[in-house]
Amino acid sequence: MGKKLISVVIPAYNEQDNIDELGRRLGQVFDEESGYDWEAIIVENGSVDDTFAKAMALNARDPRFKVLQLSRNFRMDGGLTAGLNYATGDAAVVMAGDLQDEPEVIPSFLRKWEDGYEIVYQVVTERQGTGPIRRMNSQLFYFVANKLTGGRIPRNVSDFRLVDRRAYETVNTMQERNRFVRGLFAWVGFRNTGVEAPRAPREAGVSGAHTLKVLDLAMKGIFAHSYVPLKFIFAFGLIMSALSFLALVAMIIVFVAFGVPFAGFGTIISVIVLMFGILFTMLGLVAEYVGLIYEEVKQRPNFVVREGHGFDGDRTAD
Repeated sequence: MGKKLISVVIPAYNEQDNIDELGRRLGQVFDEESGYDWEAIIVENGSVDDTFAKAMALNARDPRFKVLQLSRNFRMDGGLTAGLNYATGDAAVVMAGDLQDEPEVIPSFLRKWEDGYEIVYQVVTERQGTGPIRRMNSQLFYFVANKLTGGRIPRNVSDFRLVDRRAYETVNTMQERNRFVRGLFAWVGFRNTGVEAPRAPREAGVSGAHTLKVLDLAMKGIFAHSYVPLKFIFAFGLIMSALSFLALVAMIIVFVAFGVPFAGFGTIISVIVLMFGILFTMLGLVAEYVGLIYEEVKQRPNFVVREGHGFDGDRTAD
């Protein structure tokens, strides 16, 4: 029986300064774990620098590194989806191309996989090289996502993980357009466990994970995997209706017993403004879900491949 194959999927957007070091460190892991065959799929995700050229040079030096170039940037989850659709391994490792996901953690994933776990993810113990706002955003996202999904999305768990073929092929069959890959892996279940490790600072370059982009991803991830905000609207409406009814009864009693002590114009206006603010907030939540439905109905592909290098045959389907 031949060696098992491990696929490593690496979305790379403007990572020209990291590709060579990524190849060197991954190559060391591949050589040390010689009991497995390896393929690394670098998904060039619409970069505007020399990421593609650097990846092609790495492919020329080491054919274990394959290159998949997308037609434009499809964000992190689009890149992961593309790479997983081209993976052929008995298991796949998904990781970022900025070396914040350290290749040296992969052997720990393998040991857990050999023990029978089908999904092995990194539990981030420390976020090195990030500012307080970025750390606060991460903690807030994981707290909210964990609560609203009933604990399905664990806290401090990133995309960096090893997934068995059965798990990633199951995710590949899911055709939803608003993809939050770590949420999909949480949803499919399978036997899973975590490996604790710090998240390293970027090796080089500038992070594209700005606050607004992270917030947009967080909102899509939560809305795509939880209906709690919609249930909250219904519950809030019932509570406000009950309070309004009780307030109306109280006002009638006061009016009958004491009359109207003052005009109350300012109070009425304040309450109206408050209620309109709440109303538009609720409409905003509904609009987010309508937007997700709109994306699903269009059924556009999650990625478009421009060209692939190092793969068997001509595979450019999306």
